Amino acid sequence: MSVERIMWTVVVCLLPPLILSVFVFGIQTLFITLVSVASCAATEAVTQKLLHRPITIRDGSAVVTGLLLAYVIPPAVSFWIPILGAVMSIYIAKHLLGGIGFNIFNPALIGRAFLVATFPVAMTSAWLVPIRDFSIFKYAGGGIDAVSTATPLYVLKHYGMAEVTARFGSTLKIYGDFFLGWQPGCIGETSALLLILGGLFLLYKGYITWHIPVSILFTVGLLTWVFGGDKPFTGDPILAVISGGLMLGAIFMATDYVTSPTQPTAKLIFGAGIGILTVLIRLKGGYPEGICYAILLMNPLAPALEGWFRPKRFAPPKGAVK
Repeated sequence: MSVERIMWTVVVCLLPPLILSVFVFGIQTLFITLVSVASCAATEAVTQKLLHRPITIRDGSAVVTGLLLAYVIPPAVSFWIPILGAVMSIYIAKHLLGGIGFNIFNPALIGRAFLVATFPVAMTSAWLVPIRDFSIFKYAGGGIDAVSTATPLYVLKHYGMAEVTARFGSTLKIYGDFFLGWQPGCIGETSALLLILGGLFLLYKGYITWHIPVSILFTVGLLTWVFGGDKPFTGDPILAVISGGLMLGAIFMATDYVTSPTQPTAKLIFGAGIGILTVLIRLKGGYPEGICYAILLMNPLAPALEGWFRPKRFAPPKGAVK
């Protein structure tokens, strides 16, 4: 397996959510994604040129970063926002730390964290109502609905499950629409189904393992079920897993080779840590979504986990046997 083959395979797996996003939120999501990818590729080429390093944009790593950065951006932001995020992701978070293979944090998530801190209003309010109602395949209200709205996690955090069902329909309809991708959210995070299918293909190819995604999803679901409501066991674990950016983060971001451990036990602990921090941020923090910061907080622990669970050497030390 080469870097090029892995990266371009990931790109292919990420394309279906983009196609759905264009259908759900409008053509501007395609433009935002193209701007993000082009900005990441250009920043990588210019940075490598200035640092006198070989230009490696053909390996696809910058394209993957550009796609992931666009996928965690609301669909109604201005086009210059992904440009700034690309510079932060590629120049600061990747190449100033040594380039591919040496970055401590996930570059796309560093770009998102920078954008949220710098432009909090745009990054937390530029949501759109889906154009179509998936259950009946009709245009909402007879035309394109580009009205700003709140995300399900925001409504759940501030108003409770009753308001979620009042805004988005019955519980069964919520599960179906959110699983398929008919919910307000960032460009590439709304369809749990398409993200799972992409993850299963990467798992089939052997590019990722099940340990990190499963441990994240299980931990978030379990802790939400236990602590998610006013009383124990009243949280909705299914809604917690299929809404927000959890599925995108668990499958495509937390499994990044550079910023995650490689040993199976270390992966399980790494994923569980991300799940715990995600639920903690969602339930006790002021921000309704937590997967971005949970992954970034666990990234620096990956080398330590790798060292703690490194396979033991069974051969005697050199020179011990004469």
